[in-house]
Amino acid sequence: MSCAKKRFVTSTAVLLALIFFTASVWTLPGVVQRLTYAAESGQAQAAKDQLAKAADLSQAFQYVAKALRPSVVSISSVRKIRSNIQQIPRMPEGFSPFFGDDSFERFFEFRVPQGDFEQRGLGTAVIVTSDGYLLTNNHVVEDADEVKVNLSDDRSFTATVVGVDDKSDLAVLKIDAANLVPVRLGDSDAMEVGEWVLAVGSPFGLAQTVTAGIVSAKGRANMGITDYEDFLQTDAAINPGNSGGPLVNLRGEVVGINTAIASRTGGYMGVGFAIPSNMARGVMDSIIESGSVERGFLGAGIQDLNEDLAASFGYNGTDGVLIGDVVPDSPASKAGLQPGDIVVEFNRKPAHKAPQLRNAVAATKPGTRVPMTVVRNGKSIRLDVEVGRLEGQASVWKGREASADLGMTVQTLTADVARQIGADERDQGVVVTAVEPGSIAARVGMQPGDVILAVGNRQVKNVTDFREAIQNLDVNQGIRMQVMRDGGSRYLFFRGQD
Repeated sequence: MSCAKKRFVTSTAVLLALIFFTASVWTLPGVVQRLTYAAESGQAQAAKDQLAKAADLSQAFQYVAKALRPSVVSISSVRKIRSNIQQIPRMPEGFSPFFGDDSFERFFEFRVPQGDFEQRGLGTAVIVTSDGYLLTNNHVVEDADEVKVNLSDDRSFTATVVGVDDKSDLAVLKIDAANLVPVRLGDSDAMEVGEWVLAVGSPFGLAQTVTAGIVSAKGRANMGITDYEDFLQTDAAINPGNSGGPLVNLRGEVVGINTAIASRTGGYMGVGFAIPSNMARGVMDSIIESGSVERGFLGAGIQDLNEDLAASFGYNGTDGVLIGDVVPDSPASKAGLQPGDIVVEFNRKPAHKAPQLRNAVAATKPGTRVPMTVVRNGKSIRLDVEVGRLEGQASVWKGREASADLGMTVQTLTADVARQIGADERDQGVVVTAVEPGSIAARVGMQPGDVILAVGNRQVKNVTDFREAIQNLDVNQGIRMQVMRDGGSRYLFFRGQD
């Protein structure tokens, strides 16, 4: 090919490239815009598909609210208080502050005039039978002279209090009505943290108010609200007047009875507590059948494990319940339970913490024989216990946690000393006569009058035994002691500062 021809071909190619580049510059933004719009259109369609699912969830809320409407009632209670002087009535239990600035409040609304007056409270209840039995909180109707119930159709009834249980803060009422729509109690144990729930009630007297949230936590205990605690925690908005109302899952099942809130202001702050339906069902059935609550009794002092206590027993982990004391001739004693045993299973269910075991024992029908699994000296042992009947006393005793940091004086427990401190004259051990402030003993909660029964695995009968036992152990590694106080024994763990 000649040079001229080559130059022509090259020039033509350059010209064509320049034309193509210029056209691209002018048309590329439009192409990009069209591609971007197409992508946004696809995203919009996907969002619309998701909105359909969101609408389904919204409809679920609507269906639950409609399903529960005829089963949730408003309660107004009247307590007549007569006085010759102006006074403020006794605040319902649960309004006292806990943990610094926080407070737990049982959230029914009440109005307080001065002098002679009628104290009026507002709360909520759920219908549990078609012939008029209702379930609510004890503190809603406690000491009330009159209880009025308003149905969703504005019918009003005077209710009779069938029975109350202040240990769980539950009460059963009865109205003279028929063909009512009862709620369906669900399985609260099956609820999972994160599940949607609705709270229905009469906050501030606003009947049939529905709020939504989730189950924030399960098994909340040691709150100081009631004697028997296993609360569901929720962030569904609940306020004064919600007491006794239902916490409902998206299947329309009542899984809890709303009871208290944690609040610095007295109003909703995102932390509410509901009595689980499984506990409420047992209390309700017992009240309807007999007018009172019958609870199981084990006759053992129990406490949670910490790492030091667990290690001192050669037990791996803190999941289990330590037996600190066994009442003579009790169901626990007859079953062979011993101080130092660690309960890991009760009635074929794991025993994780003391409150959980306490509730499980209390919920067991007296006379029922159930299996227990305990760890003793590193070995798993199966025991069978026939649960007794709780007669006006705690079914189990819950000890305080031992703190970790020995400065104390002791003397042999003689018969004379035993009489002075209210102990059994037959008891053997050493009695604490003084505790030095800031010492290891003080830090673990040792008190004058405590009786030390054992140091490590050695029983102590006198001061000599005690000193020998202490000398053979290293406080820096930790020393476990069995201590008797107020008629019950528990374990404390002493450890020196590192």
